[in-house]
Amino acid sequence: MSDPIFNADQLSRCISCGFCLPACPTYAQTGDEASSPRGRITLMRALESGDLPQDDPTLTEEASFCLGCRACEPVCPAGVEYGSLLEQWRDHQWQGRKRPWLAALLSFFASRGTAIRVLGVLRGAARTARRKTSRTAEGQDSLMLGCYERLLYPAVSRQVKEQLPDLYVPSDQGCCGALHAHNGDLAQGEELAHRLGEQLPGTIVTTAGGCAAHLASALGRERVRELSDYVDAAAFTGEVTISGRRARVALQDSCHLRNGLGVVKQPRSLIAQIADYVELPSAGTCCGTAGTYSLLRPKDSRTILDAKVDEIIAAEVDYVVAVNPGCLRQLQTGLRRRRSSVRAVHLAELLAMRA
Repeated sequence: MSDPIFNADQLSRCISCGFCLPACPTYAQTGDEASSPRGRITLMRALESGDLPQDDPTLTEEASFCLGCRACEPVCPAGVEYGSLLEQWRDHQWQGRKRPWLAALLSFFASRGTAIRVLGVLRGAARTARRKTSRTAEGQDSLMLGCYERLLYPAVSRQVKEQLPDLYVPSDQGCCGALHAHNGDLAQGEELAHRLGEQLPGTIVTTAGGCAAHLASALGRERVRELSDYVDAAAFTGEVTISGRRARVALQDSCHLRNGLGVVKQPRSLIAQIADYVELPSAGTCCGTAGTYSLLRPKDSRTILDAKVDEIIAAEVDYVVAVNPGCLRQLQTGLRRRRSSVRAVHLAELLAMRA
């Protein structure tokens, strides 16, 4: 008898009630039952039982088409841990050459972190003085430097360090493993998370929602806090202004932060403390980046993004804030394509704009 693919308890929880259907972005696009969480769990069960072979084209397509946004989880009355099931599915489905080559390349680069650490230093990401070690930093909380965030957005960590100077930020820290866990390598994702947990003392503060959810699942929720969940909004004074008025600022939630960790009110309270907060109708739904999704399935990703950008422009805001670097890149790309004057910024960047 072959080893099970899925956690039996998690797989059995789905009662096929359909509450997940309205929450699912891909089902909203297609109206196809197979492209819903309920439909995909039916496919998982068929794979587990052997009723469908691993190379069945529907299995291959749906394991890839799903955004992994976990919007189905908060509305599920049975408590189905769909995000975990999707990771198990891809861990089985994407073995060897069946793993998308781009996902494999990005994961390979992130897990062999010497280049990322060196480039992070060259790019000017935040760091604590070289003489300090995790042992001498005991009692301090730590700032996690995302793998690709420190390359693409090094100013984010610098701005957090300016706001929270007591955070310990070693430049030689590695990858958290979220990229691996979401892209078919659960074992490596778990190993990297625990290794990072040993490198960083105290509470680990992150500026990436997807990394926060992965680390919390591996190390425990008590050890991991996203920036807006870590700081006290009331402690921030000053305002972000444009032409003498308070800036109008919207938010794009990180799916994993919202649906995986329940961090919803915190970034909104923080923004409202320093600017005029504007709630977007679809702020809580995926922007289409979904980790590597925007690279692996650019056409599907852009369909979701285009509707999001329409909404942002219609809201007549000055800024739209992201709490995840992938979402930030996605929003900047979409707004630039439309030549919009709205600026997409990270939450840490907005905090740095206070006067």
